[in-house]
Amino acid sequence: MPGLAPPSDWLQRWAHLLPAGGRVLDVACGHGRHVRWLAERGWQVTAVDRDVQALAPLSAIAETVVADLEAGPWPLPGRRFDAVLVTNYLWRPLFPALRAALADGGVLIYETFARGQESYGRPSRPEFLLAPGELLAAASGLHVLAYEDGLLDGPTRRVQRIVAIAPPSGALALAGARHSGS
Repeated sequence: MPGLAPPSDWLQRWAHLLPAGGRVLDVACGHGRHVRWLAERGWQVTAVDRDVQALAPLSAIAETVVADLEAGPWPLPGRRFDAVLVTNYLWRPLFPALRAALADGGVLIYETFARGQESYGRPSRPEFLLAPGELLAAASGLHVLAYEDGLLDGPTRRVQRIVAIAPPSGALALAGARHSGS
């Protein structure tokens, strides 16, 4: 679509991990640059955003869910996805819901701004910027395949980004039993 930024290179780099035809949740999707890219490649996309007008054109290619993620309850309780994608968005209280939304073996692809971004532009308020290592800590318990914390685009952006895999649900129970001495 004219005027939309291209898909994140981080998503494109790691999309091969997503199962063909799998279910992908795009959180705070905005105008849907990733929704469109994923749907064109055969993934079943659920797009969540609070902007009704931004979501409207996406309804032909994706399931759309209008929700204010910062003011309301998690809009997809009990739903699990083969992948959860978040780019350029940070609302820390969502971290547990995002993890819970990952199916066994599901892929978390997350990229957003980090401290230091204020030197390059918006966002600049600390509540919208990850602390050093914060995204890595939020993925604790997942199998981290890749993590970056640094400058991008020349540099004009300071970001953290991660790709992590959810373990099979039985693996967490087994790990807990091993640590308890069983």
